[in-house]
Amino acid sequence: MDLHDAHGWLIDLQHEISVQFQKVPGSAIFLRYVKSSYQNDPVRSAVELFLFLFAVRYLLAPKYSTSKKSYVKLTDEEIDELVDEWVPEPLVAPQTAFEEAENEKRPVIVGPTGPKSKLASGRVVTNVASYNFYNLAGNETLKEKAIQTLRTYGVGPCGPPGFYGTQDVHQKTEADISAHLGTTACIVYAQAFSTISSVIPAFSKRGDIIVADKAVNFAIRKGMQISRSSIRWYEHNDMVDLQKVLASVVKEQAKKPLTRRFIVTEGLFENVGDMVDLVKVVELRHRYKFRLILDETWSFGVLGRTGAGVTEHAGVSVKDVDMLVGSLAGPLCAGGGFCAGSHEIVEHQRLSASAYTFSAALPAMLATTASEVLAMLSTNGEMLSVVRENIKTMWSQLDPRSEWVHCTSAPENPIMILVLKAEVVASRRLSISDQEQLLQEMVDEALANGVMMTRLKSMPRGINVTAKEVGWELQPGLKLCLTVGLTRKEVERTGTVIRHAITKVMKAKR
Repeated sequence: MDLHDAHGWLIDLQHEISVQFQKVPGSAIFLRYVKSSYQNDPVRSAVELFLFLFAVRYLLAPKYSTSKKSYVKLTDEEIDELVDEWVPEPLVAPQTAFEEAENEKRPVIVGPTGPKSKLASGRVVTNVASYNFYNLAGNETLKEKAIQTLRTYGVGPCGPPGFYGTQDVHQKTEADISAHLGTTACIVYAQAFSTISSVIPAFSKRGDIIVADKAVNFAIRKGMQISRSSIRWYEHNDMVDLQKVLASVVKEQAKKPLTRRFIVTEGLFENVGDMVDLVKVVELRHRYKFRLILDETWSFGVLGRTGAGVTEHAGVSVKDVDMLVGSLAGPLCAGGGFCAGSHEIVEHQRLSASAYTFSAALPAMLATTASEVLAMLSTNGEMLSVVRENIKTMWSQLDPRSEWVHCTSAPENPIMILVLKAEVVASRRLSISDQEQLLQEMVDEALANGVMMTRLKSMPRGINVTAKEVGWELQPGLKLCLTVGLTRKEVERTGTVIRHAITKVMKAKR
């Protein structure tokens, strides 16, 4: 059969198939549908044919059982033996002997907290262990305002802000904070810790990149963990290393899909006490096109002419900070936290921030207290100047005069963190636990002489977590909190007692 005969045979075969198909009932309707579909959208016919063949294949596929047991069946004796051998991992690590001893000796305050506090033992001691910087815990004006608010609004709204929990005092507090900082909008949370840990995952998601200081506090670390973003660390307050990390991230992402990128840092670092170089951070975030999340938990109400924070102190516009997060529970002696920024930033959190959406709103009396304290800071500059003078006085008693410790805090920070000098640690080969033991003895010695201070503490390591997994580790230290409630002479005496306690413990441990 040559090519011409083969072609004729195929034509005859096609004609025969067409004749036989037309004898099938409904074939004319089917042919009209296919022709119409092909003329308008040939892709549609191909897709429908594929779906038809897939359905046929699915219906003709062999059945299989989903309950087929593919595991080894154990006897009752083997099950009992495995149960007896299994030891559940504890939720938290057991207390060490050092922690138990510390808990037994922990002082208990009876009555209100103040510069002079009464302990359960009956002794009255100088209290430099609380965040009562402006002695607002005993302010009669704030007490009366809180009582009036309590009688008007009750104890709390008992509902989330988005579901009948928002009251007019909350809106006033948000407006007061926004005006004090100079931002266009603000949102108030019910708890300070959960503010930053909710703000971060509200904006940064899986696949996004966060560049963070190695010394950021625990709340920030939890927020980054919840976000499931890619974390890149830079050395604490090292702007050269920050620039290297930012440049590395930009280079790595050059040929990848665009992602959100953030820098996360603190104003005054909770774990070290020093201050961020905000001018340099802002310069780098603009150069490499990163968003900036600034945690001002300990700098808001402390730094700047009116206590507006590190932005006011450094002369940086708040517009250069995308998310400015702060606390109302520390220096302001109220409660809750806030995030200030643009209108879009704030409104996004009202539906996307878990701590705002699912937590009961801030009690009205705490919101009112925060507004009152902000008004005091704006009009009464003496509050800030007095506490700063007390900081200088305490510095003069401790840092240059002690041969054992030095202060890592910024000179403007009312929280003074004293750590053992590097040469002392090296010469005595002191481990972290050794340093904690010495510092606790200093705390006990100072308390015996009428001064109550505390140690710098952090969350313990997780169970079976290695040092490599921890990364940056907090250096143990003493923590002192200065207050306007003490006179210059009282601050000098307190500093002397602390210095002598440090010297006595260190000399006894030679």
